[in-house]
Formats: sequence, C-alpha cells, structure tokens
Amino acid sequence: MSRYLTPGKVALLCLVELYAESRFPNQSILPVLSFVLKHIVSPKDSTGFLVTLDQIKAATVNEPSAVVGRNIFDLLLKKLWEINSLDALHTFFTNLETYLIDTEGANKSAVVRVHGEKSPLSRSSVLGCFVRRAALEHTRMAFTDAIMLWKSFVVYREPTLPEWRKRNLGAGPLSFDINLKGLSLEDALFDHVYGRLKDGRECHISTDDVERLLEFQVDAMQRMGTRIPSEIQEQLRTMLSLNVIIPSLNHYVEFLNSWRAGDYAGAFDNLHRYFDYTMQNRDRTFYQYALLNLAILQADFGCYRESVLAMQETINTARENKDMACLNFALSWFYHFHKAHPQDCPEVISSRMERESLQFLKAKAKEAGMHHLQSMAHLSEAKQLLVGGESIPAAFESILRSSYLNVTKNIHNAIGSQILLQSAIWGRLGISYLSWMNCELFLAKYKQHAPIEDVVKALCRGAYIISMRGRFDEALERLEEVDQESLRTLKVYQYWSTYIGLLKLRRAIHRSDLASADILLEQLAASPLVEPDCALETAMAKIDLQMRRGNFSAALAGITKLADELDRDKADVYHRIRLMTLKAQLLAKCGRAPKALSLGLRAAAIAWRSRLLPMLFQSLLVISTILIHLSEFETAYDLMDRIMPQVLECEDALLNAQCFSVLADSLVGLAGKSQEAERREELHRALEFMDRAGAEYARLGDGEGRAGVMGKKARIMDYLGDRAVRDEVVKLYVQLKRGG
Repeated sequence: MSRYLTPGKVALLCLVELYAESRFPNQSILPVLSFVLKHIVSPKDSTGFLVTLDQIKAATVNEPSAVVGRNIFDLLLKKLWEINSLDALHTFFTNLETYLIDTEGANKSAVVRVHGEKSPLSRSSVLGCFVRRAALEHTRMAFTDAIMLWKSFVVYREPTLPEWRKRNLGAGPLSFDINLKGLSLEDALFDHVYGRLKDGRECHISTDDVERLLEFQVDAMQRMGTRIPSEIQEQLRTMLSLNVIIPSLNHYVEFLNSWRAGDYAGAFDNLHRYFDYTMQNRDRTFYQYALLNLAILQADFGCYRESVLAMQETINTARENKDMACLNFALSWFYHFHKAHPQDCPEVISSRMERESLQFLKAKAKEAGMHHLQSMAHLSEAKQLLVGGESIPAAFESILRSSYLNVTKNIHNAIGSQILLQSAIWGRLGISYLSWMNCELFLAKYKQHAPIEDVVKALCRGAYIISMRGRFDEALERLEEVDQESLRTLKVYQYWSTYIGLLKLRRAIHRSDLASADILLEQLAASPLVEPDCALETAMAKIDLQMRRGNFSAALAGITKLADELDRDKADVYHRIRLMTLKAQLLAKCGRAPKALSLGLRAAAIAWRSRLLPMLFQSLLVISTILIHLSEFETAYDLMDRIMPQVLECEDALLNAQCFSVLADSLVGLAGKSQEAERREELHRALEFMDRAGAEYARLGDGEGRAGVMGKKARIMDYLGDRAVRDEVVKLYVQLKRGG
C-alpha cells in the first residue's frame, strides 16, 4: 500500500507535464488546471479524492491542445502509454525535478511563461509542491511498493487500450510492458511476473487518500451535524478492507457516526480508542479535545453533572496547553449549557455565566480570529435580550453584527441560526407572515450549507406557523416531505418526530378527539431527552386538555408547577407571560374574576414592555372576557376593537376566533342596555362577528368552539324572530354537539 502515490496521481502528473511543456492553448489552461487543483488541494466533496480515467476524460476530451487535430486527452493517452515499463515509470519520476525552478534569484525571463516553449514550475507554487512531493515519495518508496504501484498503474490504464490502439496499430494486449515484446499471455515468464496482476488494484488508493477522506467526513459531520450516508460508509469499508494501514482517525469517524445514531456505548468505545492512539503519538496535545468530546457526548446522553465535570477539566487542560481555540469553544458551550440546563450547573458556574460572559467570549473570539464563534456570540447576545424581554432594537443590532460577519467572512453554517432567530423576533412582534417567510427563505437558499439540525428546526417552525392558521394536514405533509437521510441522526429524528406528535396532539384537542389526545400525550411524555421548547409545548398541551375536560384543579396545579420551574430557571419571558395568561383565563372560568383581572393586567403590562404582541393580545382578550363578566361591555368592546387589525396579522386562527367571539358577546351586552332600534343593529353586528368566529373555528376543525357560537347565534335569532334561520342553526348546533 502506497503512502501517497496512486495511478490517479500519476495521471495528474502527466497533465502537469503537458502544461509545463506548453501543450495547452490559452482557452484550455483554466478548465484543465482547475480539474487538477480540485484533486490535489483539499477536495470539497467525497468524489474529489479518487480520480478515475473517466473523470479525466470528461474534463479533457473536449479541450483542444496545441497539436492540430488532437485534444488534450489524446496527448495524455500518448504520455500514459509511453510509460511502458517499471524503468520508464522510474525515469518519469526522476525527470519531474527538471520541471521545477527556484524563483528566488532566478532570471525574470526564466520565470515568465512563453507560449510554445517549455516553462518550468515554481517550487513554491501549488503545482510545484505537488510535483516535489510526488518525486520525494517515489524516492522513499520500497522496491515492493514500487512494483505494486507499477502493477496498479497497468490495471488503471488498461481500459484505454482500445482508444490507444486506434492511434497506434501495433498496440496489443502486452503493450503495457515493452519487455514483454515477443512473448504471449501463456508464457511462464509473463505468468511469473504478472500472474497476479489484479493484486495491483489494491494500490489504487493510498494512505493519504484514506486520511483525507476521513478528515473530510469528520469536517462534514461536525459542520452539518449529520451521519455518514450509507453509500459512503460502504465505500469506506471497502477501502479499509484492502491492504491499508487504518488511520486512527477512522475511530473518530466511527465515534461521530455512533454518536449521531444514538449508539452511546459504541460512541464511548470509539472515542477512547481514538484518543488512546493520539495520546501515544502526540502526548497531551490533543487531551483537551478528548475531554471536550466526552463532555458533549455525556450532555447528549443526559449525564449533565458528569458533563460539567468533564468540561471543567477541558478548560483547565486547554489553559495549560494554551489552546485558545479549544478554550473559547468550551466557554461558549458552557454558556449555552447553563442557559439550557441551569439547574444542573453548580452555583459557582451559574454566577460566572451571568457576569459579562458574552462580552468576554466576543472579545476572545475576535482576538483569536474565531469568526464563527464571534458570530454565534452575537446571536447568543440577541437571544439573551429576547429571553429577558429587553430591547428589540438591540437584539436586531446584534443580529446585524452576526450577519455582517457571516457575509464578510463567508460563514455559511451560521446563517441558519441567524435567520431562525430573525424568524423568532418577527413572531414575537406579531408579524406571522414575515416569520414564516424567513423560514422559507432559509430552506430555499441556505439549507445546503447549514447544519441539518437548523434545517429541520426551520421546517418544523414553518409547519407550526401553518398549523396556527388551521391547516394541520398541510403542516404535517410538509414535515413528512423531509429528506429521510437527514433523519438518520437520532437527535434530529427525535426533534422532528416530537413536532409531528405535537401537531397531531393540537389537532386532536381542537377536534375534541380526547382519546387520541391522551395516547399522543403519553407518547410525547415517554421520551426523556427532548428539546426544552418541545417539552414546554407538551406541558402546555396537557394543561389545555385538562381545561377542556373541566378538570380545573389539575390544570391549575400543572400551571403552578410549570410556572415555578420557569421562574427557577429564569426561562423565556414569553413563556412565563403565556402561563400567566392561561392562569388568568382559568381563574376567570372558575368565577374568580378580580384575581384573574389583576393577573391579566400584570401579564399585559409585561408583554407591552417586552413588545411580545401575541401575548399582549392574549392578555387583553382575557381582560375583555373578565370585563364582560363584570358588565363593562363598552370597555371590553373598545379594547378588542382597537387591537383587531394587529390580531389578524398574527394569523392565529384560535386567537382570531376568540377575539371575534368576545366582540360579539360585548355587542350583545351593549344591546341589552340600548333602545330597540339600536339593539337590533347591534345584534346584527354581533351575528357578523359570530359568523367570523365560527369560520375561524371551522378552519381549526374545532367543533366545540363552533357549537358554542351556534348556541349564541340561535338565541339571538330567536329574539329577532327569524325562526327559519334559528331552526337551521339549532340543527347545526345539535350536529356539532354530537360530533358530526
């Protein structure tokens, strides 16, 4: 097994020789050299490591050469078949040095390329470095490896024999070696030398190719957060099954793959294997990275205390080795871990995380030139402002700073997090359409270079916004259209499947299918390792289900418990206001209007100060409902009438239906205090609002909500004396009550 040289690299060297001999016209230089550089510089995809003759032919057959009537592939074919013995291969590598020149101290005329004349390559250029390393590696090769390379080259070149025979009529089955002239395939000498020619296929790859392919897979899995595709795994197994020294990096690839698949036992095993090798070869240089990976793995496994201890040791070791990149990443991870799991961080760490930690991270990332970490720190700052209910303009400013870094420093994999945060801000401002459009923009333009976790989050958020409009079936169809290859990562699959369960649960609750809702709720609660936002949505859905059943005491206990947890963890103010509003709504239903009004006013004040408009509208809705119970019909109507245009911008079908219903109730109350003419006019306006509320409930498939509206409408029709319409409404009411 060769360390570096392969038949594919010999073919690339032949192309470089043709270029140095000025066999390329000007229009062919750029495409051919781009192809060569793609395979000798770090490839951007897994197809760039092993170059085949088919790839070379596709890149050169349509490119004209300096020889009239010949393309570049014709000249390459001639050069490949001129290497017609092991000695010729040796001579080929020996002559490579003649194409190199030292640019320092050389005449300028010798450096400038002249068309039609032999032009040397600079030793410090990319092509020059490639030629120098190839010549050096050939010099260092053992004789057995050189023979294996020659046999591999013969097998590699063999498919081009028919094309070579068209230009050289004397070519035959033994033309690959001039020393075999006059012999046949049955001769003992041929059988002795080339009898096991197929063994040369083992040298089609080198240790360098395998290492670079593994490095590429590690980089891709770390950037995209996904697993190795099945076909790539099969190719890796095939390559490693040959006579090749398996690099220790293969254990790290297996660790990442096992980790993403949820095989934590296999992940631990491969992680220890990899860093056992690195400790032997590089002493303690990479020890902090072993601890870093161990800490992240344990956090995903749910062992938070052990994860914190491992990360503390990572920080200490990184400081000892003066590894600023590892240190900054560990501090950033600690900050985000504290925000996600504050109850699992020791008090000393919690206090440190609260004191200007983001400012420190931004400064250190800027000093170390870690632009990705700096960009993510700006996004974390924006998220911190949102969670605390602070300035929205300041949050936008932080997002703009992150966007500037992403664009100027070409940080593709941070754009997804940036756009998702923008979407969250527009949603908090009550502009649902812009929130949805940001998700669609990301999925349409940026998902190819983004981590798969961000892609699935954008897809789930877009589907959730669609479900708020009452289009549950469309939302579920969009989630089902996700690329199944993306779901091979366990964490991403759990997030995706949880969102599907949440949408089905919401649909079942609206349709009063309580048996299905119970089953879905049990399934969602069965998974212990779900994202915090998914766990919160599940808890809120459980409370909603209890309220619909009339089990107010259990619902109140659930709200109190959840509110205590959010206050303890200093959670997002949006969710805390949401719980306060829900509690006020529950208290109002229980007949405790004064306390509900006080809680609703407090929630509205916090929502207004934090510019959380959907929660402000929800709070004002509860306040209006309480005012109606207190017979303050005019105040309730004015309050709802002023916010309705912005409520409709939220595109929340449930909120719309409830607001229209409250408007109708307030008008009915006003009608009871008005004169006969005004009374009939106000009742007709109330009927219009009831129709609109019924239409919103119909979009949600909420039969219980529609039945409530129909019951009110029937009583109004009975008062107005329109008995035919009343009978139709009563018939529909009965049908809805029966679940029809």
